[in-house]
Amino acid sequence: MTFRNCTNPVALAVLATLGSTGEANAAEQTMPQVTVREQAERADGPVDGYRATRSSTFTKTDTPLKEVPGSVSVVPAQLMKDQAMQSLSDAIRYVPGALTHQGEGNRDEFIFRGIDSSANLFVDGIRDDAQVFRDLYNLERVEVLKGAGGMIFGRGAGGVLNRVTKKPVFGPVGEATVTVGQFDQLRSTVDVGGKLNESAAWRLNAMGEGSGSFRDAASLKRYAINPTVTFLPSAQTAVTLGFESLRDERTADRGFPSQNGRPFNADPRTFFGNADQSNAHSYVDSAYAIVDHEFGNGVQLKNQLRVTHYDKYYQNVFPTTTTPVNAAGQVSLSAYNNANDRTNIFNQTDLTTKFTTGGLEHTLLTGLELGRQDSTNKRNTGFFGASPTILVPASAPRATATSFRPDGTDVDNNVKADIAAVYVQDQIALSKEWKLLAGLRYDYFRAALDDRRTVVPAVDLAHTDKAFSPRVGLIWSPTSTQSYYASYSSSFLPSAETLSLAVNTANLDPETAKNYEIGGRWDLRPNLTLSAAVFRLDRNNVRNADGNGGIVLSGQQRTDGVEVGLQGDVARNWQVYAGYAHLDARITKATAAAGNLGHRPQLVPKNTLSVWNKVALGGGWSAGLGVIHQGESFANADNAVTLPAFTRADAAVYYAFAGGKTRIALNVENLFDKKYFPTADANNNISPGAPRNARVTLSTVF
Repeated sequence: MTFRNCTNPVALAVLATLGSTGEANAAEQTMPQVTVREQAERADGPVDGYRATRSSTFTKTDTPLKEVPGSVSVVPAQLMKDQAMQSLSDAIRYVPGALTHQGEGNRDEFIFRGIDSSANLFVDGIRDDAQVFRDLYNLERVEVLKGAGGMIFGRGAGGVLNRVTKKPVFGPVGEATVTVGQFDQLRSTVDVGGKLNESAAWRLNAMGEGSGSFRDAASLKRYAINPTVTFLPSAQTAVTLGFESLRDERTADRGFPSQNGRPFNADPRTFFGNADQSNAHSYVDSAYAIVDHEFGNGVQLKNQLRVTHYDKYYQNVFPTTTTPVNAAGQVSLSAYNNANDRTNIFNQTDLTTKFTTGGLEHTLLTGLELGRQDSTNKRNTGFFGASPTILVPASAPRATATSFRPDGTDVDNNVKADIAAVYVQDQIALSKEWKLLAGLRYDYFRAALDDRRTVVPAVDLAHTDKAFSPRVGLIWSPTSTQSYYASYSSSFLPSAETLSLAVNTANLDPETAKNYEIGGRWDLRPNLTLSAAVFRLDRNNVRNADGNGGIVLSGQQRTDGVEVGLQGDVARNWQVYAGYAHLDARITKATAAAGNLGHRPQLVPKNTLSVWNKVALGGGWSAGLGVIHQGESFANADNAVTLPAFTRADAAVYYAFAGGKTRIALNVENLFDKKYFPTADANNNISPGAPRNARVTLSTVF
């Protein structure tokens, strides 16, 4: 097989990695020299260091970030490794404008520019919206789009988190890590791969972890495996097949109750409820196929098919969400369990055409997305004897639920959703300095609920939403080191966004989100970029209670904000990754029954700051120092309970040896042992932050 006429960027990228072998030299003699630009325009691949220069999350086309008219933060694998990050929540702390929601201690949930979402999560651009925990072991990077992303991703609101996974390369890959930490943590990962022959390559990522917790009787056990293979059946075609299996079992931890408008004053280790009866598991199996084909003359087709099955279950005994610790020093506990079995099937077909007409350069994207989601849900209430709640002393906050059984209103249903969307986007080079992006997506989203309850009369429901999501942006690049933009984007949130319907929401039109933004990017040094954005994000037609048991579309939430990011090399031996956000978020319209007019939304501090520095000291030694500051916020939109502001410092020391191929790292989190509360689910489910703790990681490249 020869690749003399190869123009497929995926094929070019993987073939370019052959340069370390004699066979690579032979390949280079039978194909044109791969230019720097061609390598940069390859499909998703690693980011060098802390600074990303390209992304496809915003546009679905591989685009320089300086030509993106919006806010995209890229958290690279190197930063995750240097900080020994444990979860997506760790990565989000370094994304300005994004915050972590507690997720009831059983799922990933995030807040983008003041709007909460557990559904706006994607993997390689495909919806991954089940309420589970994810891992970082197989990621090249995490990309977060802030603002309304409906034109690319469909239903959603304030932002999107997209995980970009590692793919095969036609060169040797080999790295293994072992981490030992406080609270009995033991974690290991492996990343291996290489070429099978001149037209096929493979990669395998795997992870295993067992850990205790600073929280009494809490624990975590998880493991995963992700094999992938890429074939080049011709010079114009690349096919990638993959499978991932993830098993996650942990204690479902709902945190502290409140008292007098603040988190209850107790030892951070105290578990309120019953850790033995609070457990969660998520078993996720996903198979996927990606086909890239280059037709020539600037026309490329990409098709992605992903089928994912989620088995999710959690049970918890926890502080009742609406009841603070009373004057007698007692806390109310509740309990329930919930099972969800879901299958997602999504297929995306994108056709990208590059052409010139009338002196204007176009990158035209047309696409079709088809999806089917099938979700079965069942919930049981926990009883303490005959009562669904129990009062216990807050000084000894443990109780055992005696049974779990259906209550009258407990969910027992199956929801099926059918999704169809078409979209078109054009990136137009008006001149060397000016570029225009314009796009429009049309979504058809139908959800049907089969109510299987027997305790109360079952009510089957169905609703169909049809929505347009436009986006337009203008970019001005007066020099090669600076660019400025202005943009508008929109998205929608149907009543069945999270695959749930109720009698009082089934006939409601979608909420909408509209984002208005101006911003800029500046290359301060060859590998150091400063970015800034000023924006207004309106969430309109927010659902509110009407005071008579109904729901009306009468609300609005507005976030006016500023975001600043700095990533790259300050000096030859000094890397930095930093972000700042000022979020002025308010509920600007509400019914009298809602009672929250003028309040700040849940978990949205006015100011957040994160700064991480890594300095190479010489002789194989490096050191890292970081600061995370989060301003005061509220545990709920009623603004009755305040989470105090906090500042946390983290540090690390690294030593590389064996020619730089092996490294030992010591990471210390919460260096000064501050007591703090970073997130919550409600006024009486508040998560304490971890005390000072250390992890040692040995990693080697082979």
